[in-house]
Amino acid sequence: MSFRDDNEEGRDLRKPFLHTGSWYRMGSRQSSMMGSSQVIRDSSISVVACVMIVALGPIQFGFTSGYSSPTQSAITKDLGLTVSESLMIAAIPNVIGWLAISFAKDSSFLYMGRLLEGFGVGIISYTVPVYIAEIAPQNLRGALGSVNQLSVTIGIMLAYLLGLFVQWRILAVLGILPCTILIPGLFFIPESPRWLAKMGMTEDFEASLQVLRGFDTDISVEVNEIKRSLASTTRRTTIRFAELKQKRYWLPLMIGIGLLVLQQLSGINGVLFYSSTIFATAGISSSNVATCGLGAVQVIATGVTTWLVDRAGRRLLLIISSAGMTVSLLIVAVAFFLKDLVAADSNFFSILGIITVVGVVAMVISFSLGVGAIPWIIMSEILPINIKGLAGSVATLSNWFIAWVVTMTANLLLEWSSGGTFTIYMLVSAFTVVFVTIWVPETKGRTLEEIQFSFR
Repeated sequence: MSFRDDNEEGRDLRKPFLHTGSWYRMGSRQSSMMGSSQVIRDSSISVVACVMIVALGPIQFGFTSGYSSPTQSAITKDLGLTVSESLMIAAIPNVIGWLAISFAKDSSFLYMGRLLEGFGVGIISYTVPVYIAEIAPQNLRGALGSVNQLSVTIGIMLAYLLGLFVQWRILAVLGILPCTILIPGLFFIPESPRWLAKMGMTEDFEASLQVLRGFDTDISVEVNEIKRSLASTTRRTTIRFAELKQKRYWLPLMIGIGLLVLQQLSGINGVLFYSSTIFATAGISSSNVATCGLGAVQVIATGVTTWLVDRAGRRLLLIISSAGMTVSLLIVAVAFFLKDLVAADSNFFSILGIITVVGVVAMVISFSLGVGAIPWIIMSEILPINIKGLAGSVATLSNWFIAWVVTMTANLLLEWSSGGTFTIYMLVSAFTVVFVTIWVPETKGRTLEEIQFSFR
């Protein structure tokens, strides 16, 4: 058995299935034929514009994730579902199923809708951070990569906010909007230069990179770096499983998969999906409004990360973020344990409810400052290019499988013991601090080729 490089399948498969961004290829050919550079000059598109277009995908992702919290009770009531059926629907991995949900007659429509959404969201969650990492210049790669998670949080907040005012079927229809804008937008952005280079499409590779960097930018150094990296990794088109024992493969794989698994084991999806239930358990009467506020806090905190990540560095932010989550989750766990010992009509019970909400908000802020965005950035930076497709897919699958497990078990654990549930999540966050401190390298200010070469 082996990891096979994409080149091995044959020359015909090198061509993109859809010719998105075809305008810049046409511009490049016209420029060559006419002996003029004016066409590419007029067609240049900034990396930021490309990121803004693909960020519509994560907004769809976030909207899908946040849909369950404000609509769960209404769906259960309107369709006559049991608690276990509602839990199962909310747990299935979440961009095409919104219409099935909107016109749902029974639980089978919801299952189908969530399943279809899951296929789309699974693809988006891997391809968007990898695309951004491959088109971004090294000094902006962290900030632009964080836009992925920022867009997810915006989508979650929109679902929370709109859920306060519109009926759940209408909310499902609104969920279609990000992708209806994304699909035509994809035809106006260039393909990843590194992907084109890997496929042997040299002319398109250089044209794409020139368009992304601007016509007046000298791209010769970056072009040569990419070509050298590819020359050293594509001499062999097959990577056998026995070769995964080499440090250049097993270490980035372990770091990438480890970070994405620990991200979900922290319990963030359980907290976000059932935030209304958690706030209600804490004694907050307007739990849906509190959940909406939580979404807004998450957007602001992730926005701060976007600004910090290329200044403070990935590793430091991950350590601070996971340490903050550990402390916050400990506070919430202690507050829930004490609530079981205090009379419900006492003042101390109300104070503990406030402490619980503050702890949950602090956890979400801490998560958003690093653990939310940075594992996806690091995964897209460290995986070797010759196994990036398969390895990235395995990392994403691991992330979503753990997300499914956490979401499936969160409600059951909360019914068992709210304090015990947050204690489990706290222990995972504490282990994340240790994992990052020992294994995760700093990738700030280094090219993708330099990062991947450092594992050899």
